[in-house]
Amino acid sequence: MLAAALVVVLGGLICMTGCALTPLAGPPESTQSHRVRATPTGLTLDGKPWWPVGFNAYQLGTDWSVNTGCGAEVDLDDYFAQLPPRALTRFNLYSSFVVDKRSGLMDFGPLDRVFAAASRHRQLVLPVLTGGSGDCEDGRFKDRGFYVNGWRTQKSRSHQTYAEWVQTAVTRWHDEPSIIGWELVGEPEASSCGTACDWRNRVCPDDATAVLRGFFDQAGAHLRSFDDARPIFSGLVGGDQCGIAGDAYAEVAGSSGIDVLDFHDYSSGTHSGPRGSNLPTRITQSRQLGKPLVVNEIGVEAGSCLPLSTRARQLDAIITRQRDAGTAGALLWSYVPDPRTSECTYDIGPHDPAWKVVRDHAR
Repeated sequence: MLAAALVVVLGGLICMTGCALTPLAGPPESTQSHRVRATPTGLTLDGKPWWPVGFNAYQLGTDWSVNTGCGAEVDLDDYFAQLPPRALTRFNLYSSFVVDKRSGLMDFGPLDRVFAAASRHRQLVLPVLTGGSGDCEDGRFKDRGFYVNGWRTQKSRSHQTYAEWVQTAVTRWHDEPSIIGWELVGEPEASSCGTACDWRNRVCPDDATAVLRGFFDQAGAHLRSFDDARPIFSGLVGGDQCGIAGDAYAEVAGSSGIDVLDFHDYSSGTHSGPRGSNLPTRITQSRQLGKPLVVNEIGVEAGSCLPLSTRARQLDAIITRQRDAGTAGALLWSYVPDPRTSECTYDIGPHDPAWKVVRDHAR
């Protein structure tokens, strides 16, 4: 008999800390109202129009005493306390964050603490359930095979398939009032790896668009079997990536497993991407589909290459221009607690003037 911890077997992995004791079968009964809805013209929060602005803070779940994490630890209370009301934070809710780096057992503590802090400060979050690049996970790029059927069969470091992780995560945190929606995959593309998975060695198969569309249809339905209320975000970059270039973006985005479209902008506000794969085209496509489009990553490098105050002014102009063009929200890339101010990076630290930009637009 263990006094300090209860041992449970979950998804083929022994769980020592903070584990759910109920079986993961069927959608749980919700105790929270459906706070966020996607409409053809934008998002609503608690029944009122909402144009979310905030940060990507991918490393919130890093806890060096438990997991290998991804980047530096964040003081969660300090971070959420700085945010204005109705702001939004997008972060990594990866299965790798629940693996204890010493024992290999499952420990939900680091991720539970993210939601607890968000709740204490009445903040809002968008969890990303996995990333296409493999960064902060096992380092393996998710290629065509993952989107065909690998998401049901391939085991991760947590000894779960992606489908099992979706069930685990959505069931566990379904009733968290801070969660405004779910993102299935950050930046998916259905490339096939050549001699290596480096982008220079990948090829784009002819069926890449159909593969991505099928994945969102099926994985979206799978997620909705555990939470049929919250909107699902596409996570698509929105450029000419494999499977979404040009008109293919609209084909994938038309999936019943997608409610909110994405675009990622690292162009310093210009219309990035080739013609037909740029933001104006994506806004037009989103309107034709009757789905809102959020620019979930806006990145401008600063530090040794650009004064932080100049970047803040650029970000302000970018957000204003995109909002006027018809986007449904904007998130900056990216908050870190330890910005590399002597280097040219996208880092936004705790005292960066970009915070004022977020506060001003959150009003």
